[in-house]
Amino acid sequence: MSHLDPYGSADPRGRERPDRPAPTSGLPWPEPDIEPAARARRPGIAPDLYAEPRTRPWQEADGGTRPRHHGDVPGDRLGHEDPAEPHRHGDVVPPAYNGSPGGRDRPDDDQPTAQFEAVRETGPDMGPESDPERAGGRRQRGRRRAGAGRPANGQPAPSRAGRNLPAAIAVGLCLGALIVVPLVLYPPAFLLVLAGAVGVGIWEMARAVRRADAHPPLVPLVAGGILTVGLAWFAGLDALTLGLVVTLLGTLVWRLGDGTRGLARDLTAATVITVYVPFLAGFAALLAAAPDDGPLRVLVTVVAVVLSDTGGYAAGVNFGKRPMAPTISPKKSWEGFAGSVTAAAVGSALLLWLLFDVAPWWGALFGVAVSCAAVLGDLAESMMKRDLGIKDMSNLLPGHGGLMDRLDSILFAVPTAYLLLAVYVPVVG
Repeated sequence: MSHLDPYGSADPRGRERPDRPAPTSGLPWPEPDIEPAARARRPGIAPDLYAEPRTRPWQEADGGTRPRHHGDVPGDRLGHEDPAEPHRHGDVVPPAYNGSPGGRDRPDDDQPTAQFEAVRETGPDMGPESDPERAGGRRQRGRRRAGAGRPANGQPAPSRAGRNLPAAIAVGLCLGALIVVPLVLYPPAFLLVLAGAVGVGIWEMARAVRRADAHPPLVPLVAGGILTVGLAWFAGLDALTLGLVVTLLGTLVWRLGDGTRGLARDLTAATVITVYVPFLAGFAALLAAAPDDGPLRVLVTVVAVVLSDTGGYAAGVNFGKRPMAPTISPKKSWEGFAGSVTAAAVGSALLLWLLFDVAPWWGALFGVAVSCAAVLGDLAESMMKRDLGIKDMSNLLPGHGGLMDRLDSILFAVPTAYLLLAVYVPVVG
C-alpha cells in the first residue's frame, strides 16, 4: 500500500502526476528540467541525500562499461533509463524521489525493494576470514572450542564411562587399602574407618537434600550414626536396631528446637539418611565383629562388590547396547549387568571355597545375590540424585565424585552378605 502525500493529495508518493504541472520551487519534489548532477550540487542540500545506498565510485578497466540497474541512471522519477545520458566516473546518480518530508528517498511500497545485495562485514572477529575452519585454514593453537565429542583444550578427554579413569583407579586402590590394612593388621581399627565413612556419608547426604529444600539437623545425625555403628560392633544386631531408634528420636528432639516450619520435610529426609547410611553400614560392623573370621567375611563381601563393579564396567563399555534403566541411569546396560553377575559369581565361588570351604555353587549364588544387591544400591542412589538434580553427592574423591558414590553398592550388599554368610558359615558362639 502506498503512502499518501503529506500535503493532502490522495495520489501515492513518488508517482508521476501527468495532470499537474511540475512545480518550480518550494515543494518536496524536484523540477524535471534540472540536471540530476546539478540537483545533487544544489546549495544547502548535501549530496548524500540523493545518493543511492549502493552507489559507489566505479572503476572502469579496459574500456568496460558500468552495469545498469533499476534506478541507477538519470531520467524520469520512476527510474527509467535514458540511453542518451552517459555515465561518468564518480557521478552521484539519484534514485526516484518520492517526496518524503525528511528529504530522503524511499522506494514505493508497491515497488520491489530486494534489489540490494547483502553486505558482509569482514574483520578480525567477523566474516569467513575470521573462522579458519570455514576459510579452509588452520585454527591457531589454543583456540579450539568445545563441542559434541570434542573437549576444549586443557581438559582431559573423559573415558567412555564418563569419568577420569586413572584418577578413579588410584582413588579406588586407596579406598581398598583403607579397608584391607586395618582388617589384616588390627581389626578394631576398622571400626574407626567405618565410623569416619558413616560421618562423611551423612554429611554428603544432608548437603545433597538441601536441593529439595530439606534441612535435617547434621549434629544429631552424625552423632547417632557413629553410635549406631559402635553398638552394632559391640552388641550385635539388636543393638543396631536400638541405635537406629535412638538416632531418630534424638534428631526429632533436636529439630523441634528450631520450630515446626518444614518439620515433616526435614524429619523425612533425616529418616532416609539414618536408614540409608548408618543402619546399613552397621551390617558391615556385624560382619567384622564376628569372632575368628570377621575380617574374612568383610573381605569376601568387598571383593564380590569390586568384581561386580569391574565386570559391569568392562562388559558395559565393550558390549553395552541395551539400556537397563534409561530414566534412572542411562549408562547402565543389560550387558553390563550380565558382566557384573558373572564376575561376582565366579570370583565368589572360588573365594568362598578357598576361605570357608563352601561348595562352589553356593559361593556362586552368594556372588549373584551380592551383585544384584550392589546394582540395586547403585540404581537407588542414581534415582535419588536424579530426583535432586545432581550428578554426584560431592566432589570429594577425584574420578568418583563423593564417598557415597562409592558406598552406594556396598551399603546394599553388606546386609545381603550378612544374611547369606550366617546361613553358609554360622557364627560360632
